[in-house]
This record gives sequence, structure tokens and C-alpha cells, in this order.
Amino acid sequence: MQKIAWSIVFAFAGIALPCIAAEEFPTKPIRLLVPFAPGGGADIVARLIGPGLTARLGQPVIVDNRPAAAGIVAAEMAARATPDGHTLFVATSNHVANPAFMDKLPYDTLNDFAPVTLAVISPLVVTIHPSLPANNLQEFINYARANPGKLNYGSTGAGGPPYLAVELLNYMAKIKITHIVYKGISLVVTANLSNEIQVSTPNLFTGLPHVRGGRLRALGITSVKRSAVAPELPTIAEAGLPGYEASIWYGFLAPAKTPQPVIARLNREISSVLQAADVRQTIVSQGGEAVGGTPAEFGKLLRDDVARIAALVKTAGLRAEQ
Repeated sequence: MQKIAWSIVFAFAGIALPCIAAEEFPTKPIRLLVPFAPGGGADIVARLIGPGLTARLGQPVIVDNRPAAAGIVAAEMAARATPDGHTLFVATSNHVANPAFMDKLPYDTLNDFAPVTLAVISPLVVTIHPSLPANNLQEFINYARANPGKLNYGSTGAGGPPYLAVELLNYMAKIKITHIVYKGISLVVTANLSNEIQVSTPNLFTGLPHVRGGRLRALGITSVKRSAVAPELPTIAEAGLPGYEASIWYGFLAPAKTPQPVIARLNREISSVLQAADVRQTIVSQGGEAVGGTPAEFGKLLRDDVARIAALVKTAGLRAEQ
């Protein structure tokens, strides 16, 4: 079986190479462009990193939420920003999915941005309504195959992590769960609780209380390894689909021509903030994992995810209007 996996990504792009040395940076406040509304995962990551980054850089770090068009508006602003390290884009997996669903973007997803660092990986949890006669992933797959067209799942739209998580499940398990679009993930979970839809893929922080309260049943989590928050839950790969991975990730991108010494400084300082005990504990309590890593490693993740999501979309015949 073909193995297709993906994660979550961030990027920035620049216009002209500024005259700034690493030892002079920063000379003014740092702006973090967040592509989604306050309260979401990208916003939480930005506001969690911001205070520590302010302390280490000696300049205010300002979170600028620009929610619109699946993150495209914020990404375009970042791509066109002066490439001097003072504007960063808080990217998510939507960033690498957009090229597969959009005929034309106002920027190049890979070439207009310079990777700084991967910051956080957070799994989703695949939940079903407890009325379904399935206690594990294999029983669910068998039921779905025996009842084509009877199961629905919800997401906030094509290309987002919850959507891709179920479509990857559809593809790898050779089943068909029908997509229904909602205006917010809270509405998706509410619909799952009421059995309006039978399947949802919230993040652990949102879904786990309902699972532990018996209001939803968990088939597994979408990451490569089990979560420290819910070690009792198997991964989907462990539960019967080897090679499956569909986690959300959050990272930092700068405009493409940002000087490498500035990128290195930002990578070092953000990584240090991620290693702080209080920051790591907060991330874990939300169901995530503080990651870090080099710009090169993050760049490879971005390239791999763009290719893998494009392959999934083409092979499974997915469409933006789904």
C-alpha cells in the first residue's frame, strides 16, 4: 500500500536583501503573522513563544492575526515583507496543502519563504459516535466497508488537517466517509456528539475530554508515536494502517532573502524558548510536542509535505469544493 503522510508547515518570502548583520539584529519589534483567528493552534503557539522571544531578543514581539482564505492572506503579507527578520509567518499544515487545492497562489509556497524552525507537532484524534458497532479501528473499517455511503465526517473545509486526516483514512483503508463542511471545529465536535456526523478529527485538547467522558469513542491518534497526554490511545498506524500520519504542525518562516545569520539567530532563540520547562509543559498539556530543529530539517519537511499532499489529492481524486 502506498504510504502517504503529511504534517503542518510555515513560510515567509522577501523582496530585497537588507543591510543588516546578525549582531545588529533586531533593531525594531518583531511581528508574528498568524494566519488564523485568536484562540486557534497557531495563535496559541505564537503567544506562547512571544514572551520568551521578547526577553531573548530585547525587542517586543507582536502577534498579528490575519485570518482569511485558509491562511493565504497572512502568507502573502509575509512573502512580501522586508526580508530582515523582523516579520515572521507562523505556518501550519494548511500552508503546504494550499498548492494542491488552489489553481493559483499569490506566492510560491516553497521558494518565497526561508524556513526558520519547526516548533510544535500536535496529533488529531479520530473519534466516532459511540452508537456505532465498532470498538477499534479495524472494526470501524469493516463497518464502513459494509455500509458504504452511511457515514459522514465534518471539517472546516478542504485542505485543512481534519479534512486531510479523514481523506487519508479513506484512501488507505479503501472506505468512503462523506465530507460535510462546518464553520468551526467546535461545531464539528458538537455534530459528532449528537450523531449528526459519525466521525470527527479534533485535536487532543478538544477531543480527549469527550472520549474520557464516554461521549465519543477514540479509534486512535494521527501522529507517528503515542501522546504523553493520552498514552492509552494507539496511533492509527499501530491500530491497523501502517504508514499513516496526519499530524498538525506549527513552525516559523521568514521572507526568502532573509540573511542566513539572522535566520540562525532566530532559530537559536526560538529553539531555546521551546526548551523552557514552562513552555514545554504548556505544549504537552495541550496535547502537543515541542520539537525545534534546524532550518534545513524544517525545509525538508515542507518540501516532503507539499509533494505528499499533492500525491494524495491526485491519487484520491480530491477537489477543493469537497
